[in-house]
Amino acid sequence: MLRLLCMGEAMAELRKTGDGFAVGFAGDTFNTAVYCRRLLSQDDAVGYLTRVGTDPLSDGFLALARAEGIDTTRIGREAAHNFGIYSVQTDAAGERSFHYWRDASAARQLFGSADDLAVLDGAEILYLSAITLAIIAPAAREALIARLAELRGQGRRIVFDSNYRPRLWPDAKTARDWTGRMWRIADIALPSADDERALFDDADDAAVLSRLRGWGCRSGALKRGAAGPVALDERLAGGHFPPASRVVDTTAAGDSFNGAYLAALLQGQDEATALDWGHRMACEVIGQPGAIIARTPD
Repeated sequence: MLRLLCMGEAMAELRKTGDGFAVGFAGDTFNTAVYCRRLLSQDDAVGYLTRVGTDPLSDGFLALARAEGIDTTRIGREAAHNFGIYSVQTDAAGERSFHYWRDASAARQLFGSADDLAVLDGAEILYLSAITLAIIAPAAREALIARLAELRGQGRRIVFDSNYRPRLWPDAKTARDWTGRMWRIADIALPSADDERALFDDADDAAVLSRLRGWGCRSGALKRGAAGPVALDERLAGGHFPPASRVVDTTAAGDSFNGAYLAALLQGQDEATALDWGHRMACEVIGQPGAIIARTPD
């Protein structure tokens, strides 16, 4: 059985480099899978669930996932759809601007069949984001949330990150409805404060924490960028989280936090240590370009 199964969409990343572009692969839940896997032992299996095409970019993505030690046996291939693409540029402060070609991506077919729901049984922890929900059909969302609720009742743990992207939803109300449903069944919540405030119109971080705790989110962290994370567990005192010494590219800051946080929990670390691992990983990632940075030599 997998220790962790992440599910969602990965895409080819075209990054502006001077007069040209460099090609990589990324996606919020995939980034989390990679950073988690890098911190685990060989015996701790991390898998990814998505749909890809039969095109060369899909082949390249699968090669990268396997090179990172990700279990790809739950990734289906769609002959009628290709791999999604996005381009990204960063400004002098490391902030990003994106353009997407994803409307007909293979990943949008995810959870369109019972087979995808069946493979959820093979993992201890199931991780997804609101991007996962946004890209799939409403009927697929309904079936997925129902199955996750059943598995939670059987002792599996559900981890969720709201990762609100307005352009992926028909309107804010739809996004709030589906995201709110997921928060109510999440065992571990890993939201970003700016996403939550934008979606739910919370006045400040305290209001975000109050709402999430009221919905039963008592484990996890509210990510606040340079200010550092706050534990959802009210019993934990706030820690000191130094800001990153260098900011080059903020892509995957939250995703990498999630990966390191989950790796710490999977290795039996306490909540305070998981928060520290997550913050340190995020600081390392934003100091380098790209969503998935080069491995640190052993």
